[in-house]
Amino acid sequence: MAPPLQTRVDTHHFDGIAYRIRCLIDGNQFDDPDGVTEALGISSASWPFFGMLWPSGLLLADLLSREPLGGGRILELGCGLGMASLVINARGGDILATDYHPRAEVFLHDNSRRNALTDTPFQRLDWRMPNPDLGVFDLIIGSDLLYEPDHPVLLSEFLARHSDATTRIIIVDPKRRLHVRFRKRMEAAGFTSQSDAGTPAQWAAFGFKGVVQRFDCFSPFR
Repeated sequence: MAPPLQTRVDTHHFDGIAYRIRCLIDGNQFDDPDGVTEALGISSASWPFFGMLWPSGLLLADLLSREPLGGGRILELGCGLGMASLVINARGGDILATDYHPRAEVFLHDNSRRNALTDTPFQRLDWRMPNPDLGVFDLIIGSDLLYEPDHPVLLSEFLARHSDATTRIIIVDPKRRLHVRFRKRMEAAGFTSQSDAGTPAQWAAFGFKGVVQRFDCFSPFR
C-alpha cells in the first residue's frame, strides 16, 4: 500500500490578503491506486506537479489580485492548486478553473473552503478535445503551461477556439524554450502580443525569472 500523500499549508499574501494553501510537500508524492492518472498519460514523475506552488503560479496570482476583471467570464488553464483562481474568486470574479490532472479539483475545493470562499468552479480539461460547450471567455489566464513539444500548437489552437475580438489572455512562463514558438503561433493566428521580462522585484518576491505574455486584439480575419 502506498503511503498517504504528505501535504503542508503555506501562506501567501496578494494585495494585502493572506491565502492559506494546502500543497504537496515535495515532488516525490504519488497516489494513483486505481491507475486513473496513468490511464490519462500522467507519469509518476509528473504526477505531483499539479500540487506544488511554482514561481509562475504565484506571480500570476499576484497579477490577478490587481488586474481589472471587467465582470466577464474568466478561464484559468492548468490551474494546479488554483492560486490565481482563488484570488479571482475572492474578488467576486466569474472564474472557471481547469486542469488535466483529476486531483486538482480536490485540492482546489479544499483550499476554497480553507480561505472561507465558495467552491471555485472546476472542470477537467483536455486541450486536444474540442469542447464547443465551453464557449468564449473575456479573460483567459495560465502559468507554466508549455513543457511538452506539442503544447505551443495545442494551446494556441485552444485559445483561438475560445476567444473573440475582446478576449484578453495572460500567460506567465518561466522562460522555457517553447514560449517563443508559442508566441509566434499566437501571432500567426491573429493575436497581438506583448512579452515582459520578469523584474528584480518579481524575482525577490516569487523567485520568478521568466516572461509575462499578454495577447489581445483577436483578428476577425484569422
